[in-house]
Amino acid sequence: MATRVRSDPVAKAAEPTPSIYLNRELSRLAYDERVLARCEDGSLPLLERVRFLHHFSANLDDFFQVRVAGLKEQVGAVPGVASQDGLTPSEQLRNIRRRVEALCARQQRVWAEELAPQLAEAGIRIVAAGNLARRDSDFLAAFFKERIFPVLTPLAVDPGHPFPYISNLSLNLAVMVRDPLRRQDRFARLKVPPLLARFVPLPDGQRFVPLEQVIATQLQSLFPGMEVLSHTQFRVTRDNDLDVVDSEAEDLLLTIQTELLRQRRRAQAVRLEVQPDVSAEVLELLTRELELGPADVYSAAGLLDLGGLDMLVELDRPDLKVAPRPPAVPPQLADVDGRPADIFGALETGDILVHHPYESFSASVEAFIRQAAADPHVLAIKQTLYRTSGPASPIARALAGAAEAGKQVVALIELKARGDEQANIAWAQALEQAGVDVVYGLVGLKTHAKVTMVVRQEGAHIRRYVHIATGNYNPSTALGYEDLGLLSADADLGADVADLFNLLTGYSRQRRYRRLLVAPITLRAGILKLIRDEAAAPDGRIVIKVNNLVDPGIIDALYQAAQAGTEIDLLVRSVCALRPGVPGLSDRVRVRSLVGHYLEHSRIFRFGSDRRGAQWFIGSADMMDRNLDRRVEAVVPVSDPGLQARLDEIIAIELADDRLAWQLGSGGDWKRVGGPGRTDAQQRFAELAAERSRGPLAAAD
Repeated sequence: MATRVRSDPVAKAAEPTPSIYLNRELSRLAYDERVLARCEDGSLPLLERVRFLHHFSANLDDFFQVRVAGLKEQVGAVPGVASQDGLTPSEQLRNIRRRVEALCARQQRVWAEELAPQLAEAGIRIVAAGNLARRDSDFLAAFFKERIFPVLTPLAVDPGHPFPYISNLSLNLAVMVRDPLRRQDRFARLKVPPLLARFVPLPDGQRFVPLEQVIATQLQSLFPGMEVLSHTQFRVTRDNDLDVVDSEAEDLLLTIQTELLRQRRRAQAVRLEVQPDVSAEVLELLTRELELGPADVYSAAGLLDLGGLDMLVELDRPDLKVAPRPPAVPPQLADVDGRPADIFGALETGDILVHHPYESFSASVEAFIRQAAADPHVLAIKQTLYRTSGPASPIARALAGAAEAGKQVVALIELKARGDEQANIAWAQALEQAGVDVVYGLVGLKTHAKVTMVVRQEGAHIRRYVHIATGNYNPSTALGYEDLGLLSADADLGADVADLFNLLTGYSRQRRYRRLLVAPITLRAGILKLIRDEAAAPDGRIVIKVNNLVDPGIIDALYQAAQAGTEIDLLVRSVCALRPGVPGLSDRVRVRSLVGHYLEHSRIFRFGSDRRGAQWFIGSADMMDRNLDRRVEAVVPVSDPGLQARLDEIIAIELADDRLAWQLGSGGDWKRVGGPGRTDAQQRFAELAAERSRGPLAAAD
């Protein structure tokens, strides 16, 4: 690592040690390694381990599509510019290659040596198409003719047929055929249809054949009159980071649609996955046409794209899965005599904090929107939508119904949400047709804030009700992502959210907010002030729970606070560039990460000691420069003492966890937290939610 030479107090304390920052990309791969470790944990149910094998593959795909693609662009544009830890783009790519090869070898090993054999013992067998009895082969041949053959399109490569575009993340067969008359060998590409199930079940319902192998056994029917010489599998990963560069675009919807089309057509390949049996001739052709080098090629001896194993996770085998934990209903929101709770009435008595997925998204957030849509006293509903679940979701139906009933309904849909651009376009158009006023966000900024405002006529007064959250308005992810949401009728919060929507939907240069911290306007300065205030206190205390911590300004402020004596605990699920435990620099900083059945996603901030009283915040923002400077984010203070106690309880349980937790060392290495294994934070949260739902209020109902 390179040595940083700086004149500020942080650099003086760190000299002459290596970089005071950990590499962002290698930290991300370290998170993927923690995900892979869950696949390797023999104490977990079998299909839970397969589920995390799928997650590992999907994470690695995302890493190449965005992070590796970005580094490859830097190699061409600014090859000598180093990252904050001192590594050039080429150095990072070399380190990434070594780490990925090792991780993929572990992935293939755990699948081939542990999971596949254990699945077979449990009655779920992945079998090779070439090793089947005649009756099974005949069944697959008939299945191929009826279900697969009609959707296949062999693409030849010869002087009259240029090399085809290989779509992102597609699984393909490279087929070499020979014309028996001309004695010429030709290459053909055959795409494995992504809309078909990855595994074909045999009649006994216990054996499954990979789709690509079924196709491979029937190649002759696709090339009649030709001699099939060989075939092998390959898979291509492309740059998938949408880049909207025109900050003055007049029509953002058209801009995004145009960029999506361009991306599908021209996105640069960044990774080629092959099998060991690939011939030198085919490999040379693929790398040449895809404009890749040897360092971009990864060979796997087993199945390509183990992410496709998610099909097995959906099998009806509860004996092989984590026991379901039905979400509890918060007592304030429980039905009364069979009637839905009056959420507006419940908020008269104070704010409500909801912890998903342990507490019901349907009975809280969806119910809030449904009730607002049906209430004749509600005048307007405004909501930001980042990652959606489609126009048929309960929230979409409620918003459409409210608009049709004559309410003022505004939906800010972020078209630039990576990976969901096309889905969000469809959502936006469906809502517009229902009469919703749809705003597409700001071209130069992504709107990542999770906020809803309901405006209600109450007698002679207008009252605002708000929901501010850490997670998306997506019922599907609410079942698997750990998130928090605050429901409130606080007048200052309502005024702040109204100002925020005016900024997002109209013309506003709002620079001050009463209670909210809003990026890119007040959030960075607000967080830095809170950190510095703790550094100045004799008993400084900071706890931050985020998905990622990479912003050097925030990290430097935390280092300075630690040097001043502040005790700091960081719960960072994924990427952490802060180096903890360095004497004289960060020896008062501890970093841990929880990887469990649910994805840790909430952002919680605590500033202050028990003696002085702590300030608590939750919100949508990670500590990254993109969130602080290039996104619209909302972080809300939680001031109710009872809700503060709940946040304190959440943090205390996560800091006590000794079953899901990992600890980060000063060298960037992550190790499992030792202990008797008595505390599983996610299990404890489910227990607490169930206990609360049976509390005094629920009993009274």
